Amino acid sequence: LKLGWPFVVGLAAAVLVAAAGSGLLAVPALRVSGDYLVIASLGFQVIIFNVFMNWESITGGPAGLPGIPRPGFLGWTVESPLAYAVLSCVMAAAAYVFVRRLVGSPFGRVLRAIREDEVVTQALGKNVTGVKVVVFMVSGGVAATAGSLFAHYTTYINPYFFTLEESILILSVVIVGGAGNLTGSIVGAVLLTLLPQALRLVELPEALAANLRQIIYAALLAGFMFFRPQGILPERTLTLAVKD
Repeated sequence: LKLGWPFVVGLAAAVLVAAAGSGLLAVPALRVSGDYLVIASLGFQVIIFNVFMNWESITGGPAGLPGIPRPGFLGWTVESPLAYAVLSCVMAAAAYVFVRRLVGSPFGRVLRAIREDEVVTQALGKNVTGVKVVVFMVSGGVAATAGSLFAHYTTYINPYFFTLEESILILSVVIVGGAGNLTGSIVGAVLLTLLPQALRLVELPEALAANLRQIIYAALLAGFMFFRPQGILPERTLTLAVKD
């Protein structure tokens, strides 16, 4: 926006900055694990949100950044919602292929080993901390592609677009879709995007409609956590049958 860079260069810069920032946050965050790691990451978001609110020379503070240009390629500007939907689907597919190949690689197998037994993985000579930092950086870079698309689509952003509720929504996508399953994440994203729209079709008293829809939405999420914590599409596991 301020340097006049084309969309592709800005996107690459967003990925690099997000990856570097994620790597820096990973160093203190990795002192904890499991649920504590999730809480720590959410705590960092609160800190970053307040930085966005007060660093007005860069972020515009509460006023945000208006006038973000539409993405363009070789003189062609993406203007219509249909063209933007196609661009988003292409980039989502590229991200899916990239992550699937990463998960299926030897690096991905190390990730699974760390999840199952970190001590054994470290005893086998793997750099557990280094692998975790790389995962943080890759996650930040992939998320930055979505953030760049969002900013260029709305042509305006402010810190209120990046609140704790957004992170909870992303965590909900993983919980509902199924952790450890990339297809499950897609299913969860589609479901949680369409569900609020479907609830608009439910005939509810106008004065209570918004609150009741939120209650129904939250109840469905809580139901998944209690009755199907593995999500809609849980991770596939191999079982071995032992014969006498």
